[in-house]
Amino acid sequence: MITPDTDTQETELTPNWGTNAPRGGMAVMNRILKDKATVPLFFAQTLIQSLRDVGYNHTTSALCEHIDNAIQASATEVRVFFRQTGKKGSYSTDVAVYDNGSGMSPNVAKVAMAFGGSMNFDNREGIARFGMGMKTAALSMSPVFELYTWQEPRAFYSMVLDVEEIGKDRANLVQLPDPTLLSELPDEVMDFFRKPMTWPDHQDQELFTLNSESVPERLGRSGTIAYMPQCDRLTYARARTLAEHAVKEISRVYRRAISEGLALYVNNRRVEPFDPMYAMPNGRHTKFLKCAAKTSRLIIAKQVEIKRSEFDPELGSAPITVKIFKLPVEEWYHLPRKTLKNDLRVFDGLTVSILRNGREVFAGPMPKLTTRHSVTHWYRIQIEFGGALDEAFGVATNKQGVRPKGYAEEAIKDAVGSDVSAINDEIKRFQGEQNELRSPAKSTASETKADEADPFQMKGLDASTSPEEEAQIEANLRGLALTLKRANETDDQAYERIKNSKYILAFHHDEYWPFYDVKYVFGRIILTINTAHPFYSKLYEPVRKLDALEPEDGDGAETASAPTEPKDGPGVALDLLLLSLARTQGRLSRANEEAHKVLENLRREWSETYRVQLTH
Repeated sequence: MITPDTDTQETELTPNWGTNAPRGGMAVMNRILKDKATVPLFFAQTLIQSLRDVGYNHTTSALCEHIDNAIQASATEVRVFFRQTGKKGSYSTDVAVYDNGSGMSPNVAKVAMAFGGSMNFDNREGIARFGMGMKTAALSMSPVFELYTWQEPRAFYSMVLDVEEIGKDRANLVQLPDPTLLSELPDEVMDFFRKPMTWPDHQDQELFTLNSESVPERLGRSGTIAYMPQCDRLTYARARTLAEHAVKEISRVYRRAISEGLALYVNNRRVEPFDPMYAMPNGRHTKFLKCAAKTSRLIIAKQVEIKRSEFDPELGSAPITVKIFKLPVEEWYHLPRKTLKNDLRVFDGLTVSILRNGREVFAGPMPKLTTRHSVTHWYRIQIEFGGALDEAFGVATNKQGVRPKGYAEEAIKDAVGSDVSAINDEIKRFQGEQNELRSPAKSTASETKADEADPFQMKGLDASTSPEEEAQIEANLRGLALTLKRANETDDQAYERIKNSKYILAFHHDEYWPFYDVKYVFGRIILTINTAHPFYSKLYEPVRKLDALEPEDGDGAETASAPTEPKDGPGVALDLLLLSLARTQGRLSRANEEAHKVLENLRREWSETYRVQLTH
């Protein structure tokens, strides 16, 4: 018979908890391990601390849980407050969210404060679904969450979740107390409605009421306040930064609700809807535009059926709507950099926006559907789905982002992939044409450097012409100039440019061309670069961007205005590499017909091999 080791048993029954672990939870654990007490399904004392780390991306995403609840409660006004006191390095920040929705009865408030408690559990038609967001969002910011709700004037029901107090409770079953009825809100809560915030400036704030005595009446017959005092887990230390970030995010996430009349405020300043699709005529971006084109153009709208489950065909499918918008690139392309980047936010990378029941759950790049090329700044894709497809899109309880299943991504790509490719090509063609707008009537730095270096080449160009060509050289050059004339260039300007340069760069867009073409006529080397070939988008254009005088962290903004042509740089070096190839090929081809054929075959095969390597 084997006798159990008493010391080993004792070690196994001693939890190895950290110093900050809740004492009440430790007492319950010891009672269970040593006295074989009933084990609860949830250890409330430790669970509530664990839920503080549920993992919101930032403070604003946590606040969105409270705004979601407000919209679910049919609110027409929602106010978010960041109140900060103290000095730098020792700030104390309180956060509150008010809404004038339907409020909650005492019993409903009690259910709502329980984790998993929800009046809309698994109802996929609205925004809320799981009964976790309000509590986890509040506790992710502060260890104390106070709820105030009412359904008749001056009858405020209050409930409090305090992580420290719950952690001290030694009961196996931690129960919520009944709501407390108040005839007045506490002063620290009332001050949100009676006093202006420290930011923004007072003249920029639309106060809840101009008469502090009228706050109770202004609060109305129903509503809810979520109050998080002395927050210890915020994304930013300063209230101003918190408020600015909140405006930036919620103006986009709730753009549809705002455009339909929801009055949404952050520190008493009303939030305008920001539409990353640029399709809303009342979107924030329109006030920065003086041109006629203030909205994007809808290119295509398709309904796509998506399976609700990859493995359970009996669940069937549900429709999504995919829309592709093209920004007015022709009119916006040359707007000032500040307007495009800071005001319009064209280069924020919000290429794809995904909405669940009208509320945005994702905005950002989706390279599997689009590309990583700068053309993606100039079109947008909006995908809308209902709650029935939550599993297909991988929507989590906190509604932060999406993780679409592979079959859902493939269905979307099959439906609109060719449309995306078409708009990619259209914008690439336009960007290629803009290269010719950079220096009308003037040789580029690359052309000039190649000209200046020509006298020092070991082998000169055979620029001899026939007597007939000599007699008609001016007419020939004028005819050549017409074929190579740039936009915004007169015939005479084009002729002078061609006459004074032996090296000429041109651009052409053709899906079936090699990535470059060389002609040697009338003593001129003409190098034509194909903007449709992936060489242009994956190498030539990115390298040329490095020569921009004001690089903008790789956001593509430098393509939006015509920079002064640099005298040197990686882009010029790349041009000279290609011009030297063109010079060599042109000289050898002119001297020998057999060499011309060999070099032509080399050009075509090299180009196709390079295309396959770049795209596969």
